[in-house]
Amino acid sequence: MEIIPLLLLILICTALLLGYPVAFTLAGVSILFALICVPFGIFDPTIFKSIPIRIFGIMNNVTLLAVPLFIFMGTILERSGIAAKMLENMAAAFRNTKGGLSISIILVGALLAASTGIVGATVVTMGLMSLPILINQGYEKSFSTGLVASTGTLGQIIPPSIALVLLGDVMSNAYQRAQNDMGIFSQQTVTVGDLFIGAIVPGIMICVGYLIYTIYKNNNNKNIKANSNGLSIEKIELFKTLALPIILIFLVLGSIFAGIATPTEAAAIGAFGALVIALINRKINFNFLKETSEKTAVVSTMIFTILIGASIFSLIFRGVGGDELINLIFNSLPGGSYTALIFVLLVIFFLGFILDFIEICYVIVPLIAPPLLMMGFDPVWLAILFAINLQTSFLTPPFGFSLFYLRGVADESIQTKEIYKGVVPFILIQIIILFAVMLFPILII
Repeated sequence: MEIIPLLLLILICTALLLGYPVAFTLAGVSILFALICVPFGIFDPTIFKSIPIRIFGIMNNVTLLAVPLFIFMGTILERSGIAAKMLENMAAAFRNTKGGLSISIILVGALLAASTGIVGATVVTMGLMSLPILINQGYEKSFSTGLVASTGTLGQIIPPSIALVLLGDVMSNAYQRAQNDMGIFSQQTVTVGDLFIGAIVPGIMICVGYLIYTIYKNNNNKNIKANSNGLSIEKIELFKTLALPIILIFLVLGSIFAGIATPTEAAAIGAFGALVIALINRKINFNFLKETSEKTAVVSTMIFTILIGASIFSLIFRGVGGDELINLIFNSLPGGSYTALIFVLLVIFFLGFILDFIEICYVIVPLIAPPLLMMGFDPVWLAILFAINLQTSFLTPPFGFSLFYLRGVADESIQTKEIYKGVVPFILIQIIILFAVMLFPILII
């Protein structure tokens, strides 16, 4: 019987590799597979009655309401040109520092990650704005591409990350299920806010690691030219540029950490604050609102369609004996709980080559998280490990999503192998942080 759910996984992976849309593949292949299994007594058709309830549960989930609000907030900040202004002023502030432009890119990338939380948008934005300037100022092509691609992935781990919002919802359900299976009725909960708090120290560690490597790499690079425009910037001008985005980030995260607002309410604060910032910068008009609203609607629809497809897959996978297959795999692994954890991290890492974080969050994590949680692992710590792991897989050649995003906007003179070479040191930094978090759970505050 264990072969049946494995066959379902193989069929879905094959359809995805053939290029069929993820959401419709997950739902369509699963339903067709279940219909074929019904005459053989492998699948109970009454399980189909749960599909409408699951769809209603997703659309009625208050936590997931934060997703379109954070997307709206990030889209406004991206389209309003604030990122370009921050990068320009930060580069001017570091103009007398060796490798100052690369340092400013990391700092601006961290601010963008905390204000947009959208990996693809950050990589494309930073690639278009900063990559040509880096190369013109004498930075190595491989280093420049690696810096931009890796900085763009900070939106995966630095709160308020959309990935953490989705992981928070999934881990909450998985933790509840694990406690039910263990017969615990006085149950503890895990929230998106817990994940935001837990991600702060690892996010800072990754940024510091990037900065240390960047300073070391460029300290002896004699080819780096001074800032070509030679412009200086007054401190008050720099403050004006950075103050509003930082205040917005403080309001969003501070309201969550202080317990004043839920992540959804904080997302609403962020969306309103982004509108105010765009208004102050005189970017608001009808076309601007129309474009940002359409972009938000398209991305949100894509995410929720995938969530519905993943939910249908999860239901049918369990209906054909998927839980038994997962338990069999975990019980067959030698070495105890940490061997199982490393195995899961490797699986998620490689799946990150072919699946986006949304599919992994809602297809893979619900299957493997409950057994790991039943082994005694902390749900917040486990979720942060998953997030860092996904961030690393997004950078890893040859299939990392960030590499594809950057390849799409990079100049044709930049070879793909230079992009691959450039991200290797940043991947090693993230792996070091991953193992540090794994060995020292106290880092997840």
